[in-house]
Amino acid sequence: MQIVTFSADGAAVTGYLQEDHPRLVHHKTRPALIVCPGGGYNHLSPREADPAALPFLAQGYQVFLLSYAVAPQAGAYRPLRQLARTVIALRERAGEWHIEPDHIAVLGFSAGGHLAASLATLWDDPDLALDRRCRPDAVVLAYPVITTGEYAHRESVDNVSGGDAALRDKLSLERRVTPAMPPTFVWHCVGDESVPVENTLLLVTAMQRAGVDYECHLFAGGAHGISVCTQETETPTPACAPRVPLCQTWLNERFHYFP
Repeated sequence: MQIVTFSADGAAVTGYLQEDHPRLVHHKTRPALIVCPGGGYNHLSPREADPAALPFLAQGYQVFLLSYAVAPQAGAYRPLRQLARTVIALRERAGEWHIEPDHIAVLGFSAGGHLAASLATLWDDPDLALDRRCRPDAVVLAYPVITTGEYAHRESVDNVSGGDAALRDKLSLERRVTPAMPPTFVWHCVGDESVPVENTLLLVTAMQRAGVDYECHLFAGGAHGISVCTQETETPTPACAPRVPLCQTWLNERFHYFP
């Protein structure tokens, strides 16, 4: 394995790369996954960083961890621009890093889910004028913050908007879904007391109306921030653990990648 680091508009990115070997004839290029931990746009949760990356690394993905800007630097679309630049960097260096440039996914947890969903819905927003190469090919959202309305996670919303009312409105993502949104896998615990499940329900309703390719799983057990539901993350939750292989199966099928 090779570890690489680079900067994306000031954000540190760490990549864990499978290396090529002359005796291995398959998977000379691989899909890539960018992981965005949660933390309310206030900090980056360690339980949603390496532990979330490892299951995909074990399947042969090239995996990258994005340390995006958090408060008080989280306003003015800064985390979104950092994620967009990360996707573009992977495409620009796909040959060097053995990446399939049209098989790049973003995985986000909680506030990181809001960031991932922001790129999925705003990548072609004319007001932001992002490089259109930043559109991810698939998005995975774990108990994501979506709305800035009634069911909002206030800390996340306040931190990412920086008190700007217009930005707060723009980042209510259930209102930004269009048919151009990438395929999306989303899961949530019904009893989540931090980020209400209505966030996911609002998103799913909007995706259904727009005809977006999506898969959604709601779990009766569990709580917020359970990551991969293991003892390592101090959140062993057997009832929710199937979400990891469900997500991998969904993503592998969309990328026609069967490790």
